[in-house]
Amino acid sequence: MANRLQVVKTAAESTSGAMYGRLRWVLWDVKDTLLRVRKSVGEQYCQEARRVGLAVPAAEIEAAFRRAYRQHSCLYPNYGMAQGLGGQAWWARVVQNTFSQCGVRDQVLLERLAQNLYHGFSGPENWEVFPDSEKALQGCVSLGLQLGVVSNFDNRLEGILRGCGLLSYFSFLLTSEMAGVAKPDPAIFRQALQRCGVTATSVAHVGDHYINDYRTAQSLGIHGYLIDRSDGTSQTEVPAQYRLCSLDELPMRLQQDTH
Repeated sequence: MANRLQVVKTAAESTSGAMYGRLRWVLWDVKDTLLRVRKSVGEQYCQEARRVGLAVPAAEIEAAFRRAYRQHSCLYPNYGMAQGLGGQAWWARVVQNTFSQCGVRDQVLLERLAQNLYHGFSGPENWEVFPDSEKALQGCVSLGLQLGVVSNFDNRLEGILRGCGLLSYFSFLLTSEMAGVAKPDPAIFRQALQRCGVTATSVAHVGDHYINDYRTAQSLGIHGYLIDRSDGTSQTEVPAQYRLCSLDELPMRLQQDTH
């Protein structure tokens, strides 16, 4: 990690403002921007259930998970940080509630499922990097830009990015669990700007969520880019130059935007 970060920093320091304009940093969302879950939650939870001797249909688990996730996100937003939970405890509640809805009553088994699934999603096994992600990161580095992460993720993110081979591209990671605040609250972006040490107009942000990523970034004066791999036209209110069908488009857009 240190070697590639040094390359990024050296390139950024040697790049004149006249060459690439005012842009100095690119901030990144992660889930559904750079990587995604390899299989559906229902399928992956179903596989773990089978490992402990349970036979629960994936579709039933998926529906139960969605209910549990919505409920806990409402009652305990941002991993329950304000209620003293944190990522691991919050996910344990979601997993146990999910399987409880599916008829599992053995508390020891519920706790085992929660622990196994939390650790199972801590590494690269259950995550898939989009084919265009690393090339786009490399393209940003070639422009002399420094990179950071701003993500509504828990503190497993560093290990996941390391396992997926992406961690060394980033000078810092800022998760919502770490920050104590989640997108779309602009406070998490303000924390990121402090880490960058530059004004908002010197920063771009790339993400897949119209409100959390694009609108919030734009509201602070950050250059927001919205990735939509379906066809890139679902958010027509976003100017065309800020809509991406693929991350392959990003380096050229950034270069054009900064001149």
